[in-house]
Amino acid sequence: MSRTIFERFSDGKSGSFIPENDCPEVGFDILFQRKTPTGLPAVGEQEVIRHYVELASMNYHIDKGMYPLGSCTMKYNPVVNEEIAGSVQFTGLHPLQDEEDVQGALELIYNLEAALCEITGMAEFSLQPVAGAHGELTGMMIARDYFRVRKENRKTVLVPDSAHGTNPASVVTCGFTPRTVPSGEDGLIDIEILGKELDDDTAVVMLTLPNTLGLFEKDIGKIVKMAHSAGALVYMDGANMNALLGIVRPGDIGIDIMHLNLHKTFSTPHGGGGPGSGPVGVVKHLTEFLPVPRVVKEGDRFGFCSDLEKTIGKVHPWYGNFNVFVKAYAYICALGASGIREVAENAIINANYLMKKISRHYDLKYPGPCMHEFVASGRNLKKYGVRTTDVAKRLLDYGIHAPTIYFPLIVEEALMIEPVETEKKETLDHFADVMEKIAGEAKDDPDLLHRAPVTTPVRRLDETAAARDPEFCWPFEKGE
Repeated sequence: MSRTIFERFSDGKSGSFIPENDCPEVGFDILFQRKTPTGLPAVGEQEVIRHYVELASMNYHIDKGMYPLGSCTMKYNPVVNEEIAGSVQFTGLHPLQDEEDVQGALELIYNLEAALCEITGMAEFSLQPVAGAHGELTGMMIARDYFRVRKENRKTVLVPDSAHGTNPASVVTCGFTPRTVPSGEDGLIDIEILGKELDDDTAVVMLTLPNTLGLFEKDIGKIVKMAHSAGALVYMDGANMNALLGIVRPGDIGIDIMHLNLHKTFSTPHGGGGPGSGPVGVVKHLTEFLPVPRVVKEGDRFGFCSDLEKTIGKVHPWYGNFNVFVKAYAYICALGASGIREVAENAIINANYLMKKISRHYDLKYPGPCMHEFVASGRNLKKYGVRTTDVAKRLLDYGIHAPTIYFPLIVEEALMIEPVETEKKETLDHFADVMEKIAGEAKDDPDLLHRAPVTTPVRRLDETAAARDPEFCWPFEKGE
Protein backbone atom coordinates (compact mmCIF):
# COMPACT_ATOMS: atom_id res chain seq x y z
CA MET A 1 0.00 0.00 0.00
CA SER A 2 1.49 3.33 -1.02
CA ARG A 3 2.07 5.84 1.75
CA THR A 4 0.71 9.33 1.39
CA ILE A 5 3.20 12.16 1.07
CA PHE A 6 2.30 13.22 4.62
CA GLU A 7 3.24 9.78 5.93
CA ARG A 8 6.69 10.24 4.40
CA PHE A 9 7.23 13.35 6.53
CA SER A 10 10.36 13.43 8.70
CA ASP A 11 11.77 16.39 10.62
CA GLY A 12 15.05 17.69 9.30
CA LYS A 13 14.57 16.66 5.68
CA SER A 14 14.47 19.24 2.98
CA GLY A 15 14.13 19.40 -0.76
CA SER A 16 15.44 22.96 -0.93
CA PHE A 17 19.03 23.84 -1.79
CA ILE A 18 18.56 27.54 -2.52
CA PRO A 19 21.16 29.84 -0.86
CA GLU A 20 19.86 32.10 1.85
CA ASN A 21 18.35 35.28 0.47
CA ASP A 22 20.65 38.27 1.10
CA CYS A 23 18.30 40.83 -0.46
CA PRO A 24 16.33 43.21 1.77
CA GLU A 25 12.73 42.13 2.35
CA VAL A 26 10.08 44.22 0.66
CA GLY A 27 6.48 44.05 1.77
CA PHE A 28 3.68 43.78 -0.76
CA ASP A 29 0.10 44.81 -0.20
CA ILE A 30 -1.49 41.61 -1.56
CA LEU A 31 -5.13 41.10 -0.70
CA PHE A 32 -4.98 37.30 -0.54
CA GLN A 33 -1.39 36.83 0.61
CA ARG A 34 -0.96 33.70 2.72
CA LYS A 35 -0.48 34.46 6.41
CA THR A 36 0.18 30.90 7.62
CA PRO A 37 2.41 28.00 6.48
CA THR A 38 1.12 25.83 3.64
CA GLY A 39 1.05 22.70 5.77
CA LEU A 40 2.95 20.69 3.18
CA PRO A 41 5.34 18.03 4.51
CA ALA A 42 9.12 18.44 4.51
CA VAL A 43 10.59 15.66 2.37
CA GLY A 44 13.71 15.30 0.27
CA GLU A 45 13.66 15.60 -3.50
CA GLN A 46 14.48 11.92 -3.99
CA GLU A 47 11.56 10.88 -1.80
CA VAL A 48 9.23 13.17 -3.74
CA ILE A 49 10.31 11.57 -7.03
CA ARG A 50 9.93 8.04 -5.66
CA HIS A 51 6.54 8.88 -4.22
CA TYR A 52 5.14 10.04 -7.57
CA VAL A 53 6.72 7.18 -9.51
CA GLU A 54 5.07 4.76 -7.09
CA LEU A 55 1.72 6.47 -7.55
CA ALA A 56 2.11 6.42 -11.33
CA SER A 57 2.80 2.67 -11.30
CA MET A 58 -0.54 2.15 -9.55
CA ASN A 59 -2.46 3.94 -12.28
CA TYR A 60 -4.10 2.00 -15.11
CA HIS A 61 -3.83 3.25 -18.67
CA ILE A 62 -3.97 2.01 -22.25
CA ASP A 63 -0.20 1.58 -22.41
CA LYS A 64 -0.42 -0.80 -19.46
CA GLY A 65 -3.20 -3.10 -20.62
CA MET A 66 -6.50 -3.61 -22.40
CA TYR A 67 -9.13 -0.96 -21.73
CA PRO A 68 -12.43 -2.45 -23.03
CA LEU A 69 -14.70 0.48 -22.18
CA GLY A 70 -17.71 0.13 -24.46
CA SER A 71 -18.69 3.32 -26.29
CA CYS A 72 -15.49 5.06 -25.19
CA THR A 73 -13.00 3.68 -27.75
CA MET A 74 -9.98 3.58 -25.48
CA LYS A 75 -7.47 2.52 -28.10
CA TYR A 76 -3.73 2.90 -28.50
CA ASN A 77 -2.63 6.32 -29.68
CA PRO A 78 0.63 6.35 -31.70
CA VAL A 79 3.40 8.18 -29.86
CA VAL A 80 4.51 9.83 -33.09
CA ASN A 81 1.27 11.83 -33.05
CA GLU A 82 2.18 13.18 -29.62
CA GLU A 83 5.69 14.06 -30.77
CA ILE A 84 4.38 15.96 -33.78
CA ALA A 85 1.75 17.83 -31.77
CA GLY A 86 4.32 18.62 -29.09
CA SER A 87 6.78 20.29 -31.45
CA VAL A 88 7.46 23.94 -30.66
CA GLN A 89 6.19 24.96 -34.09
CA PHE A 90 2.72 24.03 -32.88
CA THR A 91 2.89 24.56 -29.11
CA GLY A 92 4.40 28.01 -29.59
CA LEU A 93 1.38 29.31 -31.50
CA HIS A 94 -1.15 31.75 -30.06
CA PRO A 95 -4.68 32.32 -31.43
CA LEU A 96 -4.16 36.09 -31.44
CA GLN A 97 -1.26 35.92 -33.86
CA ASP A 98 -1.65 37.56 -37.24
CA GLU A 99 -3.00 35.30 -39.99
CA GLU A 100 0.23 35.64 -41.93
CA ASP A 101 2.18 34.15 -39.02
CA VAL A 102 0.05 31.00 -38.75
CA GLN A 103 -0.47 29.99 -42.37
CA GLY A 104 0.71 26.45 -41.64
CA ALA A 105 -1.75 26.02 -38.79
CA LEU A 106 -4.61 27.36 -40.88
CA GLU A 107 -3.66 25.04 -43.73
CA LEU A 108 -3.75 22.09 -41.31
CA ILE A 109 -7.24 23.08 -40.11
CA TYR A 110 -8.42 23.52 -43.69
CA ASN A 111 -6.99 20.16 -44.80
CA LEU A 112 -8.36 18.31 -41.76
CA GLU A 113 -11.86 19.65 -42.42
CA ALA A 114 -11.53 18.54 -46.07
CA ALA A 115 -10.38 15.07 -44.97
CA LEU A 116 -13.33 14.69 -42.61
CA CYS A 117 -15.68 15.72 -45.41
CA GLU A 118 -14.17 13.10 -47.69
CA ILE A 119 -14.43 10.40 -45.03
CA THR A 120 -18.03 11.20 -44.04
CA GLY A 121 -19.54 12.58 -47.25
CA MET A 122 -20.64 15.79 -45.54
CA ALA A 123 -20.35 19.15 -47.37
CA GLU A 124 -18.44 21.09 -44.70
CA PHE A 125 -17.13 20.67 -41.16
CA SER A 126 -16.46 23.01 -38.27
CA LEU A 127 -13.71 22.00 -35.87
CA GLN A 128 -14.76 24.51 -33.24
CA PRO A 129 -16.68 22.24 -30.77
CA VAL A 130 -14.31 20.89 -28.14
CA ALA A 131 -16.07 17.68 -27.06
CA GLY A 132 -18.58 15.14 -28.27
CA ALA A 133 -21.45 16.58 -26.25
CA HIS A 134 -20.36 20.05 -27.38
CA GLY A 135 -20.66 18.81 -30.96
CA GLU A 136 -24.16 17.50 -30.24
CA LEU A 137 -25.11 20.87 -28.77
CA THR A 138 -23.72 22.68 -31.81
CA GLY A 139 -25.65 20.39 -34.14
CA MET A 140 -28.88 21.02 -32.27
CA MET A 141 -28.21 24.79 -32.39
CA ILE A 142 -27.87 24.53 -36.16
CA ALA A 143 -31.16 22.61 -36.37
CA ARG A 144 -32.86 25.15 -34.11
CA ASP A 145 -31.79 28.12 -36.21
CA TYR A 146 -32.58 26.29 -39.44
CA PHE A 147 -36.23 25.98 -38.44
CA ARG A 148 -36.30 29.54 -37.07
CA VAL A 149 -35.21 30.87 -40.46
CA ARG A 150 -37.91 28.76 -42.09
CA LYS A 151 -40.41 30.08 -39.50
CA GLU A 152 -41.34 26.54 -38.50
CA ASN A 153 -42.10 26.09 -34.83
CA ARG A 154 -41.06 22.45 -34.59
CA LYS A 155 -40.28 21.40 -31.02
CA THR A 156 -39.87 17.62 -30.88
CA VAL A 157 -36.67 15.62 -31.32
CA LEU A 158 -37.05 11.85 -31.57
CA VAL A 159 -34.25 10.03 -29.74
CA PRO A 160 -34.01 6.20 -29.85
CA ASP A 161 -33.51 4.46 -26.52
CA SER A 162 -30.28 3.05 -27.99
CA ALA A 163 -28.75 6.53 -28.44
CA HIS A 164 -25.90 8.01 -26.41
CA GLY A 165 -26.95 9.30 -23.02
CA THR A 166 -25.95 12.93 -23.60
CA ASN A 167 -28.26 13.34 -26.61
CA PRO A 168 -31.41 14.34 -24.67
CA ALA A 169 -29.44 16.94 -22.68
CA SER A 170 -28.27 18.64 -25.89
CA VAL A 171 -31.85 18.56 -27.16
CA VAL A 172 -33.31 20.24 -24.06
CA THR A 173 -30.56 22.86 -23.89
CA CYS A 174 -31.55 24.05 -27.37
CA GLY A 175 -35.21 24.41 -26.46
CA PHE A 176 -36.45 21.18 -28.01
CA THR A 177 -38.37 18.40 -26.29
CA PRO A 178 -36.91 14.88 -26.54
CA ARG A 179 -39.20 11.94 -27.14
CA THR A 180 -37.92 8.39 -26.80
CA VAL A 181 -38.38 5.90 -29.62
CA PRO A 182 -38.12 2.31 -28.33
CA SER A 183 -36.03 -0.39 -29.91
CA GLY A 184 -37.55 -3.52 -31.36
CA GLU A 185 -36.70 -7.07 -30.33
CA ASP A 186 -33.64 -6.92 -32.58
CA GLY A 187 -32.20 -3.85 -30.80
CA LEU A 188 -32.87 -1.58 -33.77
CA ILE A 189 -35.28 1.35 -34.13
CA ASP A 190 -38.87 0.16 -34.34
CA ILE A 191 -39.88 1.52 -37.74
CA GLU A 192 -43.61 1.27 -37.08
CA ILE A 193 -43.38 3.28 -33.87
CA LEU A 194 -41.09 5.81 -35.53
CA GLY A 195 -43.66 6.32 -38.29
CA LYS A 196 -46.37 7.00 -35.70
CA GLU A 197 -44.17 9.48 -33.82
CA LEU A 198 -43.17 11.51 -36.89
CA ASP A 199 -45.40 14.52 -37.50
CA ASP A 200 -45.23 18.21 -38.39
CA ASP A 201 -43.87 19.00 -34.91
CA THR A 202 -40.81 16.78 -35.39
CA ALA A 203 -37.66 18.83 -35.88
CA VAL A 204 -34.96 16.16 -35.78
CA VAL A 205 -34.53 12.41 -35.63
CA MET A 206 -31.36 12.13 -33.53
CA LEU A 207 -29.83 8.67 -33.77
CA THR A 208 -26.52 7.04 -32.92
CA LEU A 209 -24.98 4.96 -35.70
CA PRO A 210 -23.94 2.29 -34.92
CA ASN A 211 -26.13 2.45 -31.83
CA THR A 212 -24.97 1.86 -28.27
CA LEU A 213 -25.72 -1.84 -28.61
CA GLY A 214 -23.06 -1.95 -31.30
CA LEU A 215 -25.67 -2.60 -34.00
CA PHE A 216 -26.01 -0.94 -37.40
CA GLU A 217 -29.48 0.33 -38.28
CA LYS A 218 -30.12 -1.82 -41.34
CA ASP A 219 -33.16 0.32 -42.21
CA ILE A 220 -31.23 3.58 -42.06
CA GLY A 221 -32.17 4.49 -45.64
CA LYS A 222 -35.85 4.07 -44.83
CA ILE A 223 -35.49 5.98 -41.54
CA VAL A 224 -33.88 8.95 -43.32
CA LYS A 225 -36.54 8.96 -46.03
CA MET A 226 -39.36 8.87 -43.45
CA ALA A 227 -37.81 11.77 -41.51
CA HIS A 228 -37.29 13.91 -44.60
CA SER A 229 -40.82 13.21 -45.79
CA ALA A 230 -42.07 14.64 -42.50
CA GLY A 231 -39.90 17.76 -42.99
CA ALA A 232 -37.46 16.78 -40.22
CA LEU A 233 -33.67 16.73 -40.21
CA VAL A 234 -31.63 13.64 -39.37
CA TYR A 235 -28.81 14.06 -36.87
CA MET A 236 -26.22 11.32 -36.51
CA ASP A 237 -24.20 10.95 -33.35
CA GLY A 238 -20.92 9.88 -34.97
CA ALA A 239 -19.08 8.93 -31.80
CA ASN A 240 -18.97 5.33 -33.08
CA MET A 241 -17.61 6.27 -36.51
CA ASN A 242 -14.61 3.99 -36.04
CA ALA A 243 -16.95 1.15 -37.11
CA LEU A 244 -17.84 2.87 -40.40
CA LEU A 245 -14.57 4.38 -41.65
CA GLY A 246 -14.10 3.69 -45.34
CA ILE A 247 -17.26 1.56 -45.40
CA VAL A 248 -20.20 3.94 -44.90
CA ARG A 249 -20.29 7.69 -45.57
CA PRO A 250 -23.15 9.24 -43.57
CA GLY A 251 -23.61 12.02 -46.11
CA ASP A 252 -24.27 9.42 -48.81
CA ILE A 253 -27.18 7.93 -46.85
CA GLY A 254 -28.86 11.27 -46.26
CA ILE A 255 -27.62 12.37 -42.82
CA ASP A 256 -28.07 16.16 -42.48
CA ILE A 257 -25.91 16.90 -39.41
CA MET A 258 -23.37 14.82 -37.56
CA HIS A 259 -20.53 15.14 -35.12
CA LEU A 260 -17.32 13.16 -34.78
CA ASN A 261 -15.16 12.49 -31.76
CA LEU A 262 -11.55 13.06 -32.78
CA HIS A 263 -10.55 11.84 -29.32
CA LYS A 264 -12.13 8.45 -30.11
CA THR A 265 -12.20 7.61 -33.79
CA PHE A 266 -9.12 9.55 -34.85
CA SER A 267 -6.68 8.41 -32.22
CA THR A 268 -6.18 11.34 -29.91
CA PRO A 269 -6.02 10.51 -26.18
CA HIS A 270 -9.40 9.89 -24.60
CA GLY A 271 -9.87 10.08 -20.87
CA GLY A 272 -8.11 11.91 -18.10
CA GLY A 273 -10.10 15.05 -18.67
CA GLY A 274 -9.33 15.71 -22.31
CA PRO A 275 -8.77 17.72 -24.32
CA GLY A 276 -11.40 16.43 -26.73
CA SER A 277 -12.77 17.57 -30.03
CA GLY A 278 -16.26 17.15 -31.49
CA PRO A 279 -16.28 18.54 -35.06
CA VAL A 280 -19.70 19.06 -36.66
CA GLY A 281 -20.41 18.33 -40.31
CA VAL A 282 -23.46 19.41 -42.31
CA VAL A 283 -24.98 19.00 -45.76
CA LYS A 284 -24.73 21.83 -48.27
CA HIS A 285 -27.97 23.66 -47.42
CA LEU A 286 -26.91 23.93 -43.76
CA THR A 287 -23.37 25.25 -44.25
CA GLU A 288 -24.47 28.88 -43.70
CA PHE A 289 -25.37 27.95 -40.11
CA LEU A 290 -21.92 26.66 -39.10
CA PRO A 291 -19.98 28.44 -36.33
CA VAL A 292 -17.59 31.25 -37.24
CA PRO A 293 -14.84 32.04 -37.91
CA ARG A 294 -14.38 29.63 -40.82
CA VAL A 295 -10.96 28.92 -42.30
CA VAL A 296 -11.02 29.68 -46.03
CA LYS A 297 -8.48 29.46 -48.85
CA GLU A 298 -7.95 32.27 -51.37
CA GLY A 299 -5.30 31.34 -53.89
CA ASP A 300 -2.28 30.17 -51.91
CA ARG A 301 -3.29 32.04 -48.76
CA PHE A 302 -5.43 30.90 -45.83
CA GLY A 303 -7.57 33.23 -43.77
CA PHE A 304 -10.73 33.56 -41.72
CA CYS A 305 -14.29 34.23 -42.80
CA SER A 306 -16.96 35.36 -40.35
CA ASP A 307 -19.39 36.62 -42.98
CA LEU A 308 -22.08 33.95 -42.70
CA GLU A 309 -25.47 35.56 -42.46
CA LYS A 310 -27.18 32.61 -40.75
CA THR A 311 -24.29 31.44 -38.54
CA ILE A 312 -25.06 30.30 -35.01
CA GLY A 313 -21.99 32.34 -33.99
CA LYS A 314 -19.08 31.13 -31.91
CA VAL A 315 -19.38 28.06 -29.72
CA HIS A 316 -15.80 28.38 -28.46
CA PRO A 317 -13.60 31.45 -27.87
CA TRP A 318 -11.10 30.42 -30.54
CA TYR A 319 -11.01 27.76 -33.25
CA GLY A 320 -11.21 24.55 -31.22
CA ASN A 321 -8.57 22.39 -29.56
CA PHE A 322 -5.81 22.80 -32.12
CA ASN A 323 -3.42 20.33 -30.47
CA VAL A 324 -6.02 17.61 -31.06
CA PHE A 325 -6.31 18.57 -34.73
CA VAL A 326 -2.59 17.98 -35.22
CA LYS A 327 -2.81 14.44 -33.84
CA ALA A 328 -5.91 13.57 -35.83
CA TYR A 329 -4.45 14.94 -39.06
CA ALA A 330 -1.20 13.04 -38.54
CA TYR A 331 -3.23 9.87 -37.94
CA ILE A 332 -5.30 10.29 -41.12
CA CYS A 333 -2.25 11.09 -43.25
CA ALA A 334 -0.34 8.10 -41.90
CA LEU A 335 -3.17 5.64 -42.57
CA GLY A 336 -4.39 6.85 -45.93
CA ALA A 337 -7.61 5.61 -47.51
CA SER A 338 -6.85 1.89 -47.24
CA GLY A 339 -5.62 2.21 -43.65
CA ILE A 340 -8.73 4.14 -42.63
CA ARG A 341 -10.92 1.29 -43.87
CA GLU A 342 -8.77 -1.29 -42.10
CA VAL A 343 -9.45 0.50 -38.81
CA ALA A 344 -13.17 -0.25 -39.16
CA GLU A 345 -12.67 -3.76 -40.50
CA ASN A 346 -10.37 -4.72 -37.62
CA ALA A 347 -12.66 -3.12 -35.04
CA ILE A 348 -15.60 -5.14 -36.37
CA ILE A 349 -13.62 -8.41 -36.56
CA ASN A 350 -12.27 -8.01 -33.02
CA ALA A 351 -15.70 -7.22 -31.56
CA ASN A 352 -17.46 -10.15 -33.23
CA TYR A 353 -14.65 -12.56 -32.32
CA LEU A 354 -14.74 -11.54 -28.68
CA MET A 355 -18.54 -11.50 -28.58
CA LYS A 356 -18.65 -15.16 -29.67
CA LYS A 357 -16.17 -16.17 -26.98
CA ILE A 358 -17.89 -14.18 -24.21
CA SER A 359 -21.35 -15.52 -25.17
CA ARG A 360 -20.34 -18.98 -23.96
CA HIS A 361 -20.49 -17.76 -20.36
CA TYR A 362 -22.58 -14.57 -20.39
CA ASP A 363 -25.99 -13.77 -21.81
CA LEU A 364 -26.43 -11.86 -25.06
CA LYS A 365 -29.78 -10.15 -25.46
CA TYR A 366 -28.79 -9.00 -28.95
CA PRO A 367 -26.49 -11.65 -30.50
CA GLY A 368 -25.52 -9.54 -33.49
CA PRO A 369 -23.56 -9.62 -35.67
CA CYS A 370 -22.23 -6.48 -34.04
CA MET A 371 -20.09 -3.65 -35.30
CA HIS A 372 -17.23 -2.30 -33.16
CA GLU A 373 -18.68 -3.20 -29.75
CA PHE A 374 -21.28 -5.43 -28.13
CA VAL A 375 -23.33 -5.59 -24.94
CA ALA A 376 -23.19 -8.79 -22.90
CA SER A 377 -25.18 -9.35 -19.72
CA GLY A 378 -24.35 -10.78 -16.32
CA ARG A 379 -27.99 -11.60 -15.58
CA ASN A 380 -27.26 -15.34 -15.81
CA LEU A 381 -25.00 -14.97 -12.76
CA LYS A 382 -27.73 -13.49 -10.58
CA LYS A 383 -28.80 -17.01 -9.60
CA TYR A 384 -25.51 -17.19 -7.68
CA GLY A 385 -26.08 -13.79 -6.09
CA VAL A 386 -23.46 -12.20 -8.34
CA ARG A 387 -24.00 -8.89 -10.13
CA THR A 388 -22.27 -7.18 -13.03
CA THR A 389 -20.55 -4.89 -10.52
CA ASP A 390 -18.90 -7.94 -8.96
CA VAL A 391 -17.60 -9.09 -12.34
CA ALA A 392 -16.18 -5.64 -13.06
CA LYS A 393 -14.42 -5.46 -9.69
CA ARG A 394 -13.00 -8.96 -10.04
CA LEU A 395 -11.45 -8.09 -13.41
CA LEU A 396 -9.17 -5.66 -11.57
CA ASP A 397 -7.60 -8.56 -9.69
CA TYR A 398 -6.56 -10.02 -13.04
CA GLY A 399 -4.98 -6.73 -14.13
CA ILE A 400 -7.71 -5.85 -16.62
CA HIS A 401 -9.72 -2.66 -16.64
CA ALA A 402 -13.45 -3.22 -16.36
CA PRO A 403 -15.75 -2.57 -19.33
CA THR A 404 -18.62 -0.10 -19.18
CA ILE A 405 -21.36 -1.52 -16.96
CA TYR A 406 -25.10 -0.92 -16.58
CA PHE A 407 -25.27 0.98 -19.88
CA PRO A 408 -27.19 1.02 -22.11
CA LEU A 409 -30.11 0.82 -19.74
CA ILE A 410 -32.15 -1.38 -22.07
CA VAL A 411 -29.91 -4.38 -21.22
CA GLU A 412 -30.20 -5.88 -17.74
CA GLU A 413 -26.86 -6.23 -15.92
CA ALA A 414 -25.12 -4.77 -18.98
CA LEU A 415 -21.44 -5.30 -19.80
CA MET A 416 -20.63 -3.01 -22.71
CA ILE A 417 -17.40 -4.22 -24.28
CA GLU A 418 -15.34 -2.58 -27.03
CA PRO A 419 -12.08 -4.42 -27.81
CA VAL A 420 -11.01 -1.77 -30.41
CA GLU A 421 -8.99 -2.40 -33.56
CA THR A 422 -5.56 -2.01 -31.98
CA GLU A 423 -5.75 -5.07 -29.69
CA LYS A 424 -4.25 -8.34 -30.96
CA LYS A 425 -5.93 -11.75 -30.86
CA GLU A 426 -3.83 -12.96 -27.92
CA THR A 427 -5.06 -10.06 -25.80
CA LEU A 428 -8.68 -10.79 -26.71
CA ASP A 429 -8.18 -14.48 -25.86
CA HIS A 430 -6.73 -13.55 -22.47
CA PHE A 431 -9.67 -11.27 -21.71
CA ALA A 432 -12.14 -13.99 -22.71
CA ASP A 433 -10.31 -16.55 -20.56
CA VAL A 434 -10.46 -14.25 -17.55
CA MET A 435 -14.16 -13.64 -18.09
CA GLU A 436 -14.66 -17.42 -18.20
CA LYS A 437 -12.75 -17.82 -14.93
CA ILE A 438 -14.87 -15.16 -13.27
CA ALA A 439 -18.07 -16.87 -14.43
CA GLY A 440 -16.76 -20.06 -12.80
CA GLU A 441 -15.92 -18.22 -9.60
CA ALA A 442 -19.43 -16.81 -9.52
CA LYS A 443 -20.74 -20.34 -9.28
CA ASP A 444 -18.10 -21.82 -6.98
CA ASP A 445 -17.14 -18.91 -4.72
CA PRO A 446 -19.58 -15.98 -5.04
CA ASP A 447 -18.34 -14.48 -1.77
CA LEU A 448 -14.95 -13.88 -3.40
CA LEU A 449 -16.61 -11.78 -6.10
CA HIS A 450 -18.59 -9.86 -3.49
CA ARG A 451 -15.29 -8.82 -1.86
CA ALA A 452 -13.36 -8.19 -5.07
CA PRO A 453 -10.96 -6.67 -5.81
CA VAL A 454 -8.81 -8.41 -3.20
CA THR A 455 -5.30 -7.78 -4.58
CA THR A 456 -5.37 -4.09 -5.47
CA PRO A 457 -3.85 -1.37 -3.26
CA VAL A 458 -7.36 -0.08 -2.55
CA ARG A 459 -10.13 -2.59 -1.93
CA ARG A 460 -13.76 -2.20 -2.93
CA LEU A 461 -15.26 1.10 -1.90
CA ASP A 462 -18.75 1.92 -0.83
CA GLU A 463 -19.37 3.89 -4.02
CA THR A 464 -22.16 6.05 -2.64
CA ALA A 465 -20.20 6.93 0.50
CA ALA A 466 -17.03 7.51 -1.51
CA ALA A 467 -18.70 10.27 -3.47
CA ARG A 468 -19.90 11.99 -0.31
CA ASP A 469 -17.14 11.31 2.18
CA PRO A 470 -13.87 9.97 0.73
CA GLU A 471 -12.31 9.66 4.20
CA PHE A 472 -14.80 7.07 5.48
CA CYS A 473 -15.90 4.92 2.56
CA TRP A 474 -14.18 1.59 3.24
CA PRO A 475 -16.39 -1.46 3.78
CA PHE A 476 -13.17 -3.47 4.32
CA GLU A 477 -9.91 -2.52 5.95
CA LYS A 478 -7.24 -1.12 3.61
CA GLY A 479 -4.81 -3.88 2.75
CA GLU A 480 -6.96 -6.58 4.33
